[in-house]
Amino acid sequence: DTCRNFHCKRGKVCHADKQGKPHCICQDPASCPPTKDYEHVCGTDNKTYDGTCQLFGTKCQLEGTKIGRQLHLDYMGSCKYIPPCTDHEVDQFPLRMRDWLKNILIQFYERDLNTSGILTEKQRNKVKKIYQNDKRLVAGDHPVELLLHDFEKNYHMYVYPVHWQFHQLDQHPVDRLLTHSELAPLRASLVPMEHCITRFFQDCDGDQDKLIALKEWCHCFGIKE
Repeated sequence: DTCRNFHCKRGKVCHADKQGKPHCICQDPASCPPTKDYEHVCGTDNKTYDGTCQLFGTKCQLEGTKIGRQLHLDYMGSCKYIPPCTDHEVDQFPLRMRDWLKNILIQFYERDLNTSGILTEKQRNKVKKIYQNDKRLVAGDHPVELLLHDFEKNYHMYVYPVHWQFHQLDQHPVDRLLTHSELAPLRASLVPMEHCITRFFQDCDGDQDKLIALKEWCHCFGIKE
């Protein structure tokens, strides 16, 4: 099977010609496997697609057109009304996001206590210090005032989670810069719950070069180092 180890980008599938030579062709959206309701996604055209296969297959078929260039994954789930983010809300967003990142790492650490594999040894050692700190604010739905007080009082607990998330996203390539496509996995999963995340990322790009550098990322989260 000449297509076995032949890689195609999202939206395309491998097809062998008459000579058996593999090449990539657009995925037919109609041939995508059936999906559950929770697998639906919303495109930037505000249209609900049955899944990412259908979305990227459609984008591929529109390749070379303005519509195709503008079509991306907006967020996970069916399209719905996303309220605009106010100045007050976007100012509060880093407080919740910092706390969420810290708690995500704590959850990973707790899972690794039983079955290791999520975090590396170096990451576990970093998170262990946060996990064992008796001043740590436990996970919960906390008022903004408490989150702000905890950040000011226990600032050192929030530095590593913010750095960790940046380096988790900075993968294609690893260049200390986050592109739109590198931000997409985090953004797409959070938009339905955190409607300010799109504006937050836009505001983080201080020089408006469509890239978020590590320094810009840390500045957005109030991290000085």
